[in-house]
Amino acid sequence: MVRPSLKKFRRIVVKVGSSLLIDSDAGEVRASWLAALADDLAKLHKEGRELLVVSSGSIALGRSRLKLPRGTLKLEESQAAAAVGQIALARIWSEVLGHHGIGAGQILVTLQDTEERRRYLNARSTIAKLLEWRAVPVINENDTVATNEIRYGDNDRLAARVAAMASADCLVLLSDVDGLYTAPPASDPNAQHLPVVPRVTAEIEAMAGGAASELSRGGMRTKIEAAKIATTAGVHMAIADGRIEHPLKRIAEGGRCTWFLTPSNPVTSRKKWIAGSLEPKGVVRIDAGAAKALVSGKSLLPAGVRGIEGEFARGDCVVIRNADGGEIGRGLIGYDAGEALQIMGRSSRDIEEILGYSGRAAMIHRDDMALAGE
Repeated sequence: MVRPSLKKFRRIVVKVGSSLLIDSDAGEVRASWLAALADDLAKLHKEGRELLVVSSGSIALGRSRLKLPRGTLKLEESQAAAAVGQIALARIWSEVLGHHGIGAGQILVTLQDTEERRRYLNARSTIAKLLEWRAVPVINENDTVATNEIRYGDNDRLAARVAAMASADCLVLLSDVDGLYTAPPASDPNAQHLPVVPRVTAEIEAMAGGAASELSRGGMRTKIEAAKIATTAGVHMAIADGRIEHPLKRIAEGGRCTWFLTPSNPVTSRKKWIAGSLEPKGVVRIDAGAAKALVSGKSLLPAGVRGIEGEFARGDCVVIRNADGGEIGRGLIGYDAGEALQIMGRSSRDIEEILGYSGRAAMIHRDDMALAGE
C-alpha cells in the first residue's frame, strides 16, 4: 500500500507533546531539538504549505518557572501554573519561528470551542485569517480555565479536532514512539510495526497501550481515538517518533512512522457533515441571482437574501431555498436570526451601520455551505 508524502499536503497540523518539548529533569525547553523542528517547519512553510502547531507544555513550563515541587498538582494549581506557562510557551514559539521570518499566533481553546458551532466558527475564522497572512497558529488547550469535566485531557484528540476544524489534510502526531505496533513493543519482542493503517477497526483499537511518560497525559489509545476523529474528517494522520532532531524531515524522507489513511478529503467530509449530520434551525430564501452565484462557487451575501424563517443562532445550520421554494443547499449561518432579518437585501458595506458592528461580509461563507448534489 502506497504511503502518503508530506510534499503532497496543503495544510498540515503538527502536534508536539510536553515530553518532547520539555526536559523533564530541568523543566526547561529542549532548545536544540525545538530549533531543529523549527527548521523543518520553515522548510515546509517556504514550499508553500500552511502549518498549524498544537503544542503542550504550559503546565510543565509554569511549574518550572514557579519552582513547584514534583508530584500531582491540584486542579487550581494546574490552572495557575498554566497561566504562567502559557506566556512562556507563546514567547518560545514566537522566537523560534520568528528566527525564520515566520509570524506565530497563539490560540487557546477549550472543548466547547470545537463542539459548539458558534464558537467553532469563531475559532475557524481566526485560524483561516492567520493562515491567509502566512502566520503559524500555535494552539493549546486553555488549561487556565478548563476543568476536569470540560477538558480534552490530551492534545492528541485536540489536535485531531483542530485538524478537522481547520480543514487540514494532514495531521502529524510527534510522539515518543515511531508508530503503531501489533502489541506494546516494550513488553512484547514479537510486536510488529504497522507502516500503514487503511482503516481504524476494532482490531486496531485493541492494539493500543497506555501512557508511556511522566509528562504525557495520553498513550496509544488516545492516538487511535485521534485517528478516528481525523480520518472521519478527511484528514490523513501520521504517528512518528519526535524524539530525534528534524522529525518532519525524516517523515518527508520516508522514515518509519504509521500512516492512518482516509478515503475522503476535508472538503467532502465537511460538506457531508453540514448536509446530513446537523438539524436545520431555519430557512434562508434567496433570489435567482444569488442562487446562480452559489452554483458558481460564491458565498451567500446579504444582498441576495429575500426571506428569513425560524429562530436560529449564529453557527446554526439553515436550509437555503431558491425563489421557487426548492432546497438548493444547507449552510452554517453567520448571523443570528434577528440580525439576518435586519441586513437581508442590503449591501455588505451597510452591515456596520445597521448592526452597530462590522460583521462578516457573507451571511453564509462558501466553506460553510453544502449545495445539493455536492
